[in-house]
Amino acid sequence: MTDEKKVLSRRDFFRVTGSVGLGAALVAGGSPVSAADLEKKTGPVQEQVPQRPFGRSGRKVSILSLGGMFDIPSNQLILKQALRWGVTYWDTADCYGGGASEQGMGQHFKKYPDDRSKVFLVTKSDEKGPEGLSRLLDQSLERLNTTYIDLYFVHGISSSDDLNENTRKWAEAAKAKGKIRLFGFSTHRNMESCLAAAAKLGWIDGIMMTYNFRLMHTDAMKKAVDACVAAGIGLTAMKTQGGGAVGTTTETELQLAGRFLQRGFSDKQAKLKAVWENPNIASICSQMPNLTILMANIAAALDKTSLAAVERRLLEQYAAETAADYCAGCAQLCEGPLGGCVPVADVMRYLMYARSYGDQERARELFRAIPVEMRARIPGMDYAAAERHCPRKMAIGRLMREAAMELA
Repeated sequence: MTDEKKVLSRRDFFRVTGSVGLGAALVAGGSPVSAADLEKKTGPVQEQVPQRPFGRSGRKVSILSLGGMFDIPSNQLILKQALRWGVTYWDTADCYGGGASEQGMGQHFKKYPDDRSKVFLVTKSDEKGPEGLSRLLDQSLERLNTTYIDLYFVHGISSSDDLNENTRKWAEAAKAKGKIRLFGFSTHRNMESCLAAAAKLGWIDGIMMTYNFRLMHTDAMKKAVDACVAAGIGLTAMKTQGGGAVGTTTETELQLAGRFLQRGFSDKQAKLKAVWENPNIASICSQMPNLTILMANIAAALDKTSLAAVERRLLEQYAAETAADYCAGCAQLCEGPLGGCVPVADVMRYLMYARSYGDQERARELFRAIPVEMRARIPGMDYAAAERHCPRKMAIGRLMREAAMELA
């Protein structure tokens, strides 16, 4: 980007999103914005979402990634507009929408074949063994209308034990065949230990992990990220909102809300900025199922205003005060004392999808995928031991019982 290029200001985005403004723009279902409106009100796009190196891969990726867990076949305009503004990192998985997410992206590439070379395309496999990986990779290639995947993930590992020598050999073979260019994994659970172990393997190219203002300052996470950076692994952050929106019931929350309002961005945009301020995070993967959310996130990515020291301090203070409201995914601590008979961390994540994201359908679908006999244990178990081991002092028993009722 050159200094001569027009910087799209927050005021420009306010005009486009109309009366909802930037703060409300991140709320799903805000004022719709058409491609024609976008072009008419902001003129030709000159500014693009910045890029960062993806580890030592030699590739650069947009710092904002389009998360594909929405109805992409029915929202093709999102893909077109994302690419138009420089959101060139697209993320999907074999299981999203029962395959519809991959098919939707493939629909775009079929219509606009030249766009495939512009996109850093990521998809994931729910299978971990070589045979399953091969089957799902071929399925993804067909759905996506492409001959290669830029970065292929094993989806949602809980431990480095999910990766072994057979995994390494499979990845090398897939690269040799030209079917994938980079390989890695995503993780929601035990992230720090997964990252630290991956840094020692020597053959992981990229990782997507839960990473937000609540987790990024812990010693364990900082050490894990530093180890991955030293190993040349590209890092993508997800779940960057750290639960729901900042409320207004405490003095810290009121101070945060006031500060962000005064600075011209929402608490959601501030949380994105907090993550981007770590230059070792190559990209943030965000679900952007409508143009309002897409544009608000792009505005945050383009805006060069840094969080002030007082805002960073208030975010850390808010994280500490509300720690018991957020599961950090350290499953080995709470599930171990229960004998591993119920997936506490997963259930907490599903409850977050329902309560913080408003996505009850997805939350219920995931909860109901838990084996029936395991689900049956959830309401009646004694969670006292798990609560004693939880560093965040979560009311695990109450939340698990509430989840069993709400997500059944």
